[in-house]
Amino acid sequence: RVELVESGGGSVQTGGSLTLSCKAAGYIFSDYCMAWFRRAPGKEREGVASIDNDGSTLYGDSVKGRFTISHDIASGTLTLQMNSLKADDSGTYYCAVAGVGVICSDGYIEPDFFWWGQGTQVAVSA
Repeated sequence: RVELVESGGGSVQTGGSLTLSCKAAGYIFSDYCMAWFRRAPGKEREGVASIDNDGSTLYGDSVKGRFTISHDIASGTLTLQMNSLKADDSGTYYCAVAGVGVICSDGYIEPDFFWWGQGTQVAVSA
């Protein structure tokens, strides 16, 4: 049974930093598109950042230059480093892994992502 477990969420002031981690248990995702999504209160879930098996990354316009996604295949850990946080970054963050053959440049198409974590909360206050 494959399980994704996020950690690292919390409360931080505007301008602060947080590091989210997503640990994959039960399988080694070495050849998949992996991504972080978030859902802000009252809004739909949106893609934030993604990373392909070749290390290529994509970022949403609102987080470019502030967030960094990385994947340590050996440890099975997907990480999202979030810097210069803003109030609009608040929400529930989910890690997700796409199905076989999906590449990240296809976009953040939720049905393409078969495995999801339970979410971790991020609250950014002034």
